[in-house]
Amino acid sequence: MDYLIKNLGSKLDWSNRYSDDYALSISNLIIEQQISFRAAITIKKRYQNLVKNLDYNQILNLENDKIQKIGLSFRKVEYIKNTYKFFLKNSIKFENLSNDEVNNELTKIKGIGEWTVQMFLIFNFFRQDIFSKKDLALLNSIKKNYFIEDLTSKRLDYFINKWKPFNSIASLLLWESVERGVFFKKKLKNSKKTV
Repeated sequence: MDYLIKNLGSKLDWSNRYSDDYALSISNLIIEQQISFRAAITIKKRYQNLVKNLDYNQILNLENDKIQKIGLSFRKVEYIKNTYKFFLKNSIKFENLSNDEVNNELTKIKGIGEWTVQMFLIFNFFRQDIFSKKDLALLNSIKKNYFIEDLTSKRLDYFINKWKPFNSIASLLLWESVERGVFFKKKLKNSKKTV
């Protein structure tokens, strides 16, 4: 982790996914579910252009086909609309809730699971000790940076405990490592050649 801090620490932007519009923030996270980082950026830009200056009711009244055309599945369109319905009906001060309380509230929305809540906690509330065990990019980054082929649950827990109480920072560094293709390299021991 020291290598990543030294090489990538100054490049971290914790606020790049922040929005004070919680429904929009979660909609962007729904878009990110199970697709590549680059594809997500493109679709999120299209989505933001589509809903720009629209209120929640206007977004809910958009034809599903129109939203799908920006590159979303029918299911994701449904999940996004579920999110707007939830925030229209509920006014919850999420910033005052614990991580578990936020999870309990948001997972009431069909289409919102643990990963989405964890990303919401990191990027909207800057909670410092969040690690998503189901995030494939994080797991792959650990494997590459620590030269591990089989990352067992026990080994993963070791890292999570080691990085406490800054698992969110560790996650940002691991993601940045993957996105930039910057990974720790073992130093080869100098070996004298014999003639």
